[in-house]
Amino acid sequence: MDDVEQEGINDELIEFAIRESIQDAYKLPHSIRTNRKAPNSEDFLKIMAAIHKGKDPDPFIQNSDVYALQELSGCASAFRESDSRGRLPLHAAAVQPQRDVLHVVLQASVSTELTLEEQTEDGDTSLTLAAEAGLVENGSYNMVLSLIMGGAFVEQVCLSKWTATHEAAKVGCPAILMLLLRHGAKVTTRDGHGVTPLGIAAEHGNTEALDILIEHGGDVNAQASNGDTVLYDAAGSGNLDSVELLLQHGANPSVASYAFQLPIHRAAYEGHVLVLKTLIPITTKRAIRLSGQDPIHSAADGGQVECLELLIQKGHDVNALLGTHISENYGDLRKSPLFFAISNGYTTCAEKLLEAGARTDLDPLRCILVAIRAERYELVQLLLSYGAEVNCYFRLITNTVFPTALQYCLTDHVMLRLLLNSGYQAHKCFQCFHGNGEETDSTWIDLHNQAYQIYSQPDIITFCEFVSVSWLAHLVGSIVRTLLDYVSYVSICPNLKRILKKTPEWDEISDILRKPRSLQHLCRLVIRDHMQLRTLNDPKAMAAVPFPPRLKNYMTYRDFDLYGHLSLT
Repeated sequence: MDDVEQEGINDELIEFAIRESIQDAYKLPHSIRTNRKAPNSEDFLKIMAAIHKGKDPDPFIQNSDVYALQELSGCASAFRESDSRGRLPLHAAAVQPQRDVLHVVLQASVSTELTLEEQTEDGDTSLTLAAEAGLVENGSYNMVLSLIMGGAFVEQVCLSKWTATHEAAKVGCPAILMLLLRHGAKVTTRDGHGVTPLGIAAEHGNTEALDILIEHGGDVNAQASNGDTVLYDAAGSGNLDSVELLLQHGANPSVASYAFQLPIHRAAYEGHVLVLKTLIPITTKRAIRLSGQDPIHSAADGGQVECLELLIQKGHDVNALLGTHISENYGDLRKSPLFFAISNGYTTCAEKLLEAGARTDLDPLRCILVAIRAERYELVQLLLSYGAEVNCYFRLITNTVFPTALQYCLTDHVMLRLLLNSGYQAHKCFQCFHGNGEETDSTWIDLHNQAYQIYSQPDIITFCEFVSVSWLAHLVGSIVRTLLDYVSYVSICPNLKRILKKTPEWDEISDILRKPRSLQHLCRLVIRDHMQLRTLNDPKAMAAVPFPPRLKNYMTYRDFDLYGHLSLT
């Protein structure tokens, strides 16, 4: 046997050992050993078929199936077999509506070594399955009662440590819940996540079940392992009755989870306006401050317009900033509610925030750069109309002479035109310290020596250096040709010229550089320089400018408005 074959055999043995180890680790104390590889016996298949027919509404069929089960009750080994999901006949009988069927199966199971606590592969017992079915109309109450009378342990837990009480609280069946409580079920039992049945009922908005559990001693201020309160779960369900019931019994709305989340945050994020309206006046400002985030952040993050409007109406600050301990959880170190709306693409939420006075410059990574990078044209245009700085810089990654926005739209001609039309400083793409005096941009010559020293620092990247990488070679020509529509006279440095000569746009570019720029174009640039960008980018403001419509269109580069043309088609 060669080394390759031996290595393959060793790998198979290791894999087999790992698989066996995992199976051993997850064996349950009450589960029975069955041979999963062996096919089920014919008797087992007959038993399961008879049980499933118990769901038939025809009494004649139901009775015939009971008789069939009675005839098979002597096949003890068949009642110990399980299907592909690990379900015994006892499990199947627990979720069907006919009590007589369950009685026969119970009697047959008692004659074997079954304890009524056997679990499926999902970790469910017959009692938790019956409680999970949860409807008195389909006989679940009788099933649960029969199992309890047969000796089932009401506090038996499944894999996730749920009890039948958790299941009854989830499905909201008061009758089964009362039955379990009368037979010793505890309202304080916690599942694998530390959640009590009260928390489960609150999470699913089952007010009647919630009331029963509270009356039997449930703690309305209980917290799960992650600190989530019962009221937090109720706020997430959106059931106002459940929230009010908890508040009436002393639930504290100002207790935060270990992730600093309050019930008011959950309601705002999920968009439950009525619950939010209830929580706003009773949640303390101190609790919100200590949490490090305003509910307005949550509403913006969830895209909940109505909740945003309500919070703004109630005086919450649209420029509230995340606490450092919250902001540091995000790679972009976001801080403002507007950032959440922009990063998630919620245009209406962003508009509501901007209308209420949200600033666009509160985050380390500006909101407009986020929108540009995500190719969200509508959001970019919206931000620009409210004064977002198109010429901002984000120097943590790349420290460039030219404003950062260009880096995010090199392959997006529509976005590039949108930014240039909105006042992007195209001339900074031609500012560098390469070449001799004759090849230096006239704008660059006029700069003070101090500014020149800043731009000539070795760690600051010029446009010609930025586009010199090979993977941008096919884009440089079209980008430079577009930039020339937004500058007066510029000269191309030797480095950039060397790159451009290899592009198909070079002939057109060199022709533009040789000829004087038109007086009309130069006048447009001068007038735009004397206007505020917010005026240029706000259609309402431009409408008030005393220029003829044709001149306004020329001033705003309407002919180059590719996004405007797209939105019209």
